[in-house]
Amino acid sequence: MVVRIDVTASDDPAAGQILDSAPLIGVDRLVGCTVTRVHHVRGELSDADLVRLCAEVLVDPVVDVHTIDAPARAGGRVVEVAPRPGVTDGEARELERAAFELGFAAIEVSTARRYELHGDLSDDDVARLTRRLLANDTIEHACEGEMDPEFAGAIAADVRVDLVELDGLSDDALAQMSRERVLSLDVNEMRAIQAHFVAEGRWPTDAELETLAQTWSEHCVHKTFRAKIELTHTEADGTVTVSIHDGLLPALREVTEELDPWWLRSAFVDDAGIIAFDDTFDLAFKVETHNHPSALEPFGGANTGVGGVVRDVIGVSARPIACTDVLCFGPPDLPDSELPAGVLHPRRIREGVVNGVGDYGNKLGLPTVNGAVLYDKGYTANPLVYCGALGLLPHGMHPTEAHIGDRIISIGGRVGRDGIHGATFSSAGMDASTVDSGGSAVQIGDPITEKGLIEVIELARDAKLYTAITDCGAGGFSSSVGEMGEDLGVEVDLSTVPLKYPGLQPWEIWLSEAQERIVIAVPPANTADLQSLCDAWDVELTDLGTFTGSQRLIVRHGDTSVVDIPMSFLHNGLPRREMTGAWADPAPKQVVTPELAASMILKLLAHPDVASKEDIVRRFDHEVRGGTVVRPFVGPEADGPADAAVLKPLGTDGTLAAVLSNGINPRIGRHDPWAMALHAMDEAVRNLVAVGGDPDRVAVLDNFCWGDPTKPDRLGSLVRAVQGCTDGARRYRMPFISGKDSLFNEFDGEAIPPTLLISALGLVPDLGRAIDSAGMQPGDDIWLVGQGRADLGGSLASDVFGLGASTVPVPLVDPLPRYRAIHAAIAAGLITAAHDSSDGGVAVALAEMALAARLGILVVVPADGLDPFTSLVNEGPGRLVLTGSPENGDAIAAVLGDFGRRIGEVTGGDRIVIGTSSGTSDDTNSLDSSDLVLVELSMNQAVEAFTGRAAG
Repeated sequence: MVVRIDVTASDDPAAGQILDSAPLIGVDRLVGCTVTRVHHVRGELSDADLVRLCAEVLVDPVVDVHTIDAPARAGGRVVEVAPRPGVTDGEARELERAAFELGFAAIEVSTARRYELHGDLSDDDVARLTRRLLANDTIEHACEGEMDPEFAGAIAADVRVDLVELDGLSDDALAQMSRERVLSLDVNEMRAIQAHFVAEGRWPTDAELETLAQTWSEHCVHKTFRAKIELTHTEADGTVTVSIHDGLLPALREVTEELDPWWLRSAFVDDAGIIAFDDTFDLAFKVETHNHPSALEPFGGANTGVGGVVRDVIGVSARPIACTDVLCFGPPDLPDSELPAGVLHPRRIREGVVNGVGDYGNKLGLPTVNGAVLYDKGYTANPLVYCGALGLLPHGMHPTEAHIGDRIISIGGRVGRDGIHGATFSSAGMDASTVDSGGSAVQIGDPITEKGLIEVIELARDAKLYTAITDCGAGGFSSSVGEMGEDLGVEVDLSTVPLKYPGLQPWEIWLSEAQERIVIAVPPANTADLQSLCDAWDVELTDLGTFTGSQRLIVRHGDTSVVDIPMSFLHNGLPRREMTGAWADPAPKQVVTPELAASMILKLLAHPDVASKEDIVRRFDHEVRGGTVVRPFVGPEADGPADAAVLKPLGTDGTLAAVLSNGINPRIGRHDPWAMALHAMDEAVRNLVAVGGDPDRVAVLDNFCWGDPTKPDRLGSLVRAVQGCTDGARRYRMPFISGKDSLFNEFDGEAIPPTLLISALGLVPDLGRAIDSAGMQPGDDIWLVGQGRADLGGSLASDVFGLGASTVPVPLVDPLPRYRAIHAAIAAGLITAAHDSSDGGVAVALAEMALAARLGILVVVPADGLDPFTSLVNEGPGRLVLTGSPENGDAIAAVLGDFGRRIGEVTGGDRIVIGTSSGTSDDTNSLDSSDLVLVELSMNQAVEAFTGRAAG
């Protein structure tokens, strides 16, 4: 018996989003939309069972109405959308689980969404709405009218292991095979595989070829970052230098080893970097990217991006305690006519990504506490989705060495076709055909399963049940088991692996990146105890095989041989690339700055990169677990921007707190990628120090998102950015503890802006001294740290006002003394509020502080020899605005020394008055100056520009 249950909410926000988005895709006649959740249930259920299932699981009586086997009569056009066969139907699986918990007989569920569209719509309108807004063809199929249910069962297939003929294939044939199989290997790499199997006197199996492609993928082994690179650098004056770089990744590791702070626990060797928190606990931090999947299926890509980085933290035996996200999108108002073929509209990508991030973190019970959102036309076809996770673990409780005889245990989610070829797919560029060919690379998340995984691993860790652990991400079992067994050898039997549905071939089981799985090495004596933990948390456990000591990767499916490769070839047989890069510094341009006006400050405040992200961030729970001290929004109206997140990990004693911040500025990267790295590091440190973080206890992570590194200009800019990172680590005395590169972010040969995210993890010694940007009081003095710079290259003002500046501000050479001084003043309780100066310069920083506190200010910013416009909007590094009581003025001056200048006061009114000099001398910040230039904003103007809503 199959029963259809329709559930319709009285006010579904998804319907409102469709109505808002329809005009953007050229559909102007849609006047109403109703969204209904459809559940097809197959099983032996009585009428009473159905009533109970609806009442206790499916229907909220306050906002929902439902029907059983009676779809509402359509008053408009009806489109129904459902997951494609083989794609995880998470809602269906949860309903099946809930029915089991209620004591019902086993049921099968298939779900869909029903859209009732109202208006004078043409067939083309309905097709356009379906294609662009209602369904993602990569993972869903749609029809007009009612859709027949498709349940999870698939036709079982005989186990088949195919052999792949490589003997005698030419370079062209090898290259074609790599493309057709989505191996993302170059000709030299295909030759190496060909030669290996010729020497063995046999053809490789399909699984062996796929295993090598995954292990050797850019995504997994970072071939570009390990390559030998010749860089030709042409400076602006024509000077040309040629340098040889013996690996970018070794250069980053080298500087960390050189700094070697006592509090560093692990860097670049685990799934996440680890530092000491206190004498008892350590902190683990990792940031990943999920760009290519998010371009195809924004919700699923971002959703599993969060799930994947949380697994990275679990993979170092830590309990996840917080998440971060940094998102880069194309312009939300991009005309549909300018959208490349095969690309989702940036607004739809944004909605899907934001919902995906919130869905996973919220369901896991993790606060999303820090991040950023940027917009640039260069991200239209290639959005960037940076997902971060912070974890806490007892010191010394992360085992890393499997032993011969240990069992290879997988715990967590089942295996399906979703996620196959994710590692190799993300190691190549995209074009219009990617929508059709990349569908299987999209992974589908199941946060409920991962929640159980978190609990099991924490209990197993504390009971010391395992000897090594890693997450099962890109490449699935191939990656996790292959890496864990590198030094020993393994033997695996895939016939016992739980599948989402029958019909998967051995290579698919082995390579699938289906989510929510961890692989651990478990001594045989501990497997029963581990099974008991898994049973208690309803988490599946599978014994895959054993660590053998044979130095070979041996995989079977029952009696059928699937893979038999020496570990030495798998991990050391990859030919090292030799690559060529080139970078030319842009020629300086003469910049004519406009006359300063208050409207310019308002325009900068309203720019999407600066304006409030509240409509996005409020979808993420940043309070859950109760440890958040400094939140994303601050001030009496809780709508002012915070610089960083401060949180007190639950279960830790004392006043010590953790702080998370980030720095990112792709506008600078277009002009000078070396300077971009240093500016991003400076921004991360400014943000961290502004909330009370100690600049002498900071670790940083790098995430490079770049174009095709086989193109010399892309590679040249990447090398320059890495040089900036290593120079920055030495200048700031801050080690890199982890990182990730996402390359080949191109669509039809057009690359994204070179984008480097620096994430910082530090400590606030006394959470009682943590401050934010809104803590100032009427009568407080306002102080400015740092001087202005004449160079506007890479600034928001240059972009917004079309100045065309190309020379970026010179990075700081010796930054730590100023940050130590600021930290000392905050730690002494002298500072009431602090805010960094970044996008839009000190004028925007001052306006943001005033609107956050809802207090007027009167300041005169020292011109530092600059014209008024440049004085207020330049983005010179090392600049912060501080406030403090006049009673502490002498003490603040003594602590800041030459780094700080008093520039004004908090008036407490509703006027934001910002002045500077129109002269060219290094004048004082006096209101009596004869060449003073003032801009004045009302509080209402600033609030409306920043938040997009009228102040009230």
